[in-house]
Amino acid sequence: MELSEFFIPRGRHFFSIVSKYDDYLADIEKRRGYQAGDTLKLVLPFFKAFGATDEAIRRFSQEHLLLLPGAREMLHEILERMDVFILSTSYAPYIEALCRAVDFPEDRTYSTQVRLEDYDLSEKERKTLIRLAEEMTAMEMIEWPDGAQRLEDLADRDRKSIQRLDLIFWQEIDEMAVGKILSGVKPVGGKEKARAVLQGLERTGNHLEDVLYAGDSITDVEAFELVRKGGGMTLSFNGNRYALRSAELACLSSHAFILAVVADIFRTKGGEGLLNAAEQERPDWLISCGADPALYSEEIPKLQRVTEENRPTLIQESETFRKQVRGVRIGTLG
Repeated sequence: MELSEFFIPRGRHFFSIVSKYDDYLADIEKRRGYQAGDTLKLVLPFFKAFGATDEAIRRFSQEHLLLLPGAREMLHEILERMDVFILSTSYAPYIEALCRAVDFPEDRTYSTQVRLEDYDLSEKERKTLIRLAEEMTAMEMIEWPDGAQRLEDLADRDRKSIQRLDLIFWQEIDEMAVGKILSGVKPVGGKEKARAVLQGLERTGNHLEDVLYAGDSITDVEAFELVRKGGGMTLSFNGNRYALRSAELACLSSHAFILAVVADIFRTKGGEGLLNAAEQERPDWLISCGADPALYSEEIPKLQRVTEENRPTLIQESETFRKQVRGVRIGTLG
């Protein structure tokens, strides 16, 4: 979204439309061959049309890196005791900038690889993409009712928007030379994140039951399901409704270091110990594991087991908190 705002007029709304379309394809229609997070390849032809370059994306990533308090300390605390990987749908230049900022090993990351310079864009295609971007930013936000399972469940206006976006991406752009980017770039989301989990285990010799996977969005669902089935533990950290549908635990905190506390409980007491900690009264579970009181002096982090009964309430609480921590415009995205 931040890159869209930087390169594309009304880029925030443009990206929100594409992101909502992504949610529809991945979660409602469940289109074959499409995975959550493919938003990041859908927007690339437009980035190129509006003058983005690989170097510009790299520079923007370095200059606009935002971290939760305690993120660097959290990563290093866990690195001292456990194998750690960052699996991100973000473009590789952003993850490279992150690794340099927090001194995290780049070879322990998986992210979306892209080289805009590998794809041709004619002047005719550039003008067409600019016109299409203008058309898309004129669309109203796509919505659907809870429980929607197919296109017919959407209102007429939203059905037409989905159908128009289908034509834009899978016919008009797909027929362009720059359309090769849609098949050439493979975002690390959905099944690719699950695959990255398995690749990490191959590298370390660990097993799925050894995994604590923390995620926050629709791109983490397949990885959550893989880890849960394998006997590991899944944690929604300031997650949205998609994450909370699949995670066993929910954690709400504006300070990232709490993840180091959670990870150490998992390391020393296993998944059952972590579930037991989530049943304790706050902040007893923090005190019992020796956490720094500064972590909960002003705001007590929340750690709670997700059940069918409390999931609706947790979704509301977590999505509200997510917007407070990340900002409404980012926190609303799937």
